[in-house]
Amino acid sequence: MTSESDKHVEVDPYDPRWPSIFESEKSALLALFGDSLQGIEHIGSTAICGLAAKPIIDLMVGARELKVDEAVLLPLRNLGYEHFGEYGIPGRHFFRKGDPRTHHLHWVQWGGDFWEKQVLFRDYMRAFPKDAEAYERLKKRLAELYRDDRTKYTQSKTEFVEAVLSKARRWRT
Repeated sequence: MTSESDKHVEVDPYDPRWPSIFESEKSALLALFGDSLQGIEHIGSTAICGLAAKPIIDLMVGARELKVDEAVLLPLRNLGYEHFGEYGIPGRHFFRKGDPRTHHLHWVQWGGDFWEKQVLFRDYMRAFPKDAEAYERLKKRLAELYRDDRTKYTQSKTEFVEAVLSKARRWRT
């Protein structure tokens, strides 16, 4: 169900608590799923030190298999997550927590395309602060333009993100 708070775009200054909020949620997920997970990564803008962001922690859970059944859904529901299926991105199960949103959880195949792109983007932005600053300026401008349209806000970042991923692929090799 979409509430008004789901449509609103708010970009906040970097909060130094974001990494510890991620670590706390990661610990809760590891307690539930343990060795069945290959990895849990902090992704998105809250994972980049100093970067302004929507105040929503993005967690990427890498599983051996993409299969999401009651053995996954029930524990996540008990943690407060709501499942939205692929939510427009094949090969990913999307969950969100909180009203207003506090966490996004992306359940993906460990080492798959979604996993690799997210880690590459994050690592590149951490290594190249000038690109991170340009991204922050773009996000702030788009948040003003599309304050009440999260979809347009997200879509309008695509060209920049793809350009960064292209640079990041060259950087990685």
